[in-house]
Amino acid sequence: QVQLVESGGGLVQAGGSLRLSCAASGRTFSSYAMAWFRQAPGKEREFVAAITWSGGSTVYADFVKGRFTISRDNAKNTVYLQMNSLQPEDTAVYYCAARIGDKRTVWYAYDYWGQGTQVTVSS
Repeated sequence: QVQLVESGGGLVQAGGSLRLSCAASGRTFSSYAMAWFRQAPGKEREFVAAITWSGGSTVYADFVKGRFTISRDNAKNTVYLQMNSLQPEDTAVYYCAARIGDKRTVWYAYDYWGQGTQVTVSS
């Protein structure tokens, strides 16, 4: 089992950057594929990015390609989401998630979730 705690959210102006972190407990962090999802008010939770246990393969939602980068440091039990060129439509609560096995792009494939961190982008 793994516990996840996100941090790094906040208020930023359009065009700005933020780096989200997700710290995981447990000694088997390197066994988990990790992902970021987001949920805006009144909208469904949507996939943002995912990374394999080794960090060797990543996948992104079309709307973030070229702006966001997911990475992980297994020695620190942490996964990151670097977000650049943020826009007001990126405003949401961002969640990290973990699963045993390969990366997936659907929320129901993930077994463990953090509590979320709020990202607000002003215009």
